[in-house]
Amino acid sequence: MTDLVAYGIAVVSLAVAGFAGWHTYRRRDLGNPLFYAVCLVELILIGLLIGGSVALGSTDRDVDGVLFISYLVTMVVIPPAAVLWGIAEKSRWGTGVVVISMLTISVLSIRLLGIWKGTYA
Repeated sequence: MTDLVAYGIAVVSLAVAGFAGWHTYRRRDLGNPLFYAVCLVELILIGLLIGGSVALGSTDRDVDGVLFISYLVTMVVIPPAAVLWGIAEKSRWGTGVVVISMLTISVLSIRLLGIWKGTYA
């Protein structure tokens, strides 16, 4: 887990949050472009799960492995849950759920970096 990866994921998820926020503001349903944007974040997170698991297994750092893996798995589970909720919710807040989920991914990414570096509280 590097600074570039953590902050890169945070920036991408913030960009998707902004796109979803625009959908919420315009009272638009969760359409294909937003769906594909969330899918991009999901693919990045699956890669992070695989890479993070391999890195955890081969590091000499003092990393809390259970906490680290639980963050990785949680980050992978959030986007599909948000999309399903967003599709089911027919009001403007269906895309609002996607906004909150992408903001959560951004925060969890930075938090995951802190866990990796051992600077979490």
